[in-house]
Parts: sequence; C-alpha cells; structure tokens
Amino acid sequence: MKQLDADCIVNIIGGLLFIGLVMCIYLLKPMFFSDLWHILLSRDMHETIAYIDSFGIWSVIFSFFLGVLVNALGFLPAIFFSTANAMLFGLVPGIILSWLAETIGVILSFYLMRTILRSSAEKFIDKSQNLKKIDQLSGNKGFQIMLIARAIPYIPSGLITALGAISKISARDYTLANLIGKLPSTTIEVVLLYDVMTKQENIMHLTTAAALAILIYIGVWWHKKHERAVS
Repeated sequence: MKQLDADCIVNIIGGLLFIGLVMCIYLLKPMFFSDLWHILLSRDMHETIAYIDSFGIWSVIFSFFLGVLVNALGFLPAIFFSTANAMLFGLVPGIILSWLAETIGVILSFYLMRTILRSSAEKFIDKSQNLKKIDQLSGNKGFQIMLIARAIPYIPSGLITALGAISKISARDYTLANLIGKLPSTTIEVVLLYDVMTKQENIMHLTTAAALAILIYIGVWWHKKHERAVS
C-alpha cells in the first residue's frame, strides 16, 4: 500500500512538472504554440533552424525545453527539431542535446499518462486472464521490452509511452530503458536526416551509430546475464 501511494505521488509530481513546463513556456512566450504549430505544418527544416537560432544565446536552452515539450506531448514529430540541433550546434553536441531532451520528455509523458490511464487499464486487464499474463510479463520483462522498443528508430514515441504507462513496468525500469534506448535511435534518426540536409553520404556516421547501438545491446545483455548469475 505504501509503495502504491509512493508511485501515485511520483506520477502526480511528474504530471505537475509537465503542466508547469507548458505554463512557463506560455508565460515567457505567448506566441510559442502558434509558432510551433506553423513550423510543424510547414515541415521546413530551414525555417525550424532559423526559429531556434532566433533565440540567440538562449537557443541551446530553448531548444532543450522545446525537445522536452515535443516529446512530452507525444504525438508531434521530434526528428525535425533534433536534426535542427545537429545543424545548429554540431552533430555530436546536437545528438546529445536531443537525446537528453527526448528522454526527459518521454519520462514526463509517462508519469502523466500513467496517472490518467493505469487505473482504468487495470480494471480492463482484470477481466481477461490473457491480459493479466501480458501485464505480468510487462512487469517482469518491462525493461528489456521497453529498451528494444525505444532503440528502434522511427517508431511513434507517443504509442510506446502510452503502452508503457498502462503496463506494469516500474518507473525505474522505464526511466533506465529510455535513457539507454533513446541514444541509438536518436543518433540514427539525426545522422540520416543530417546527411540528407548537408548533402553528404558519410557511411562512417551511420556505421558509428550502428556500432553504438550494438555496444549498448551487448552491455545490457552482459549486465543482465551477470545479475542472473549472482542471484
């Protein structure tokens, strides 16, 4: 019961942080959401870059919070903003900035969605033995499942977050899986579009991103194998 109460408090805090982020952005720049909507509809990379760059010395901070917000909302494509970061701040710094912003965004979204959806999902799951088994699996193997899902590029972020929110995965496993899994997928997405925008065909970029993904998978596999051996 205490654990349930603690999880509920954490979920509420996460939801409040997301709402606070939206309110702060609106108070600081009331036209932000209309500007964001216009950029999303235009799908113009150069316009996106110019918009972020218009914030001058604050552009890095603004872009970070923009990435958090877009990923927290879940249904907006983040790849344009992530690639814009690489174009503006350099490939590696842009990837790191986008990776951290995307990870924090999907974590905030998870807490908000879990607060709203999990209790309703539990009532539905309780009516089916098959769903109960799947729900139990999402608790026992939630880290591995979420890690793989996040590491695959171009899967709709909001869908993965929603499935995680209604599942039994712990907040800790969700956070770690996203922190690790988001790095290779963000890297691959940004590298591919970056090369298109800069009219490059640099095979080393993609090779490095693929090698990073493989190393992460090997590291996670070894860690889990070591944990099982110890236990």
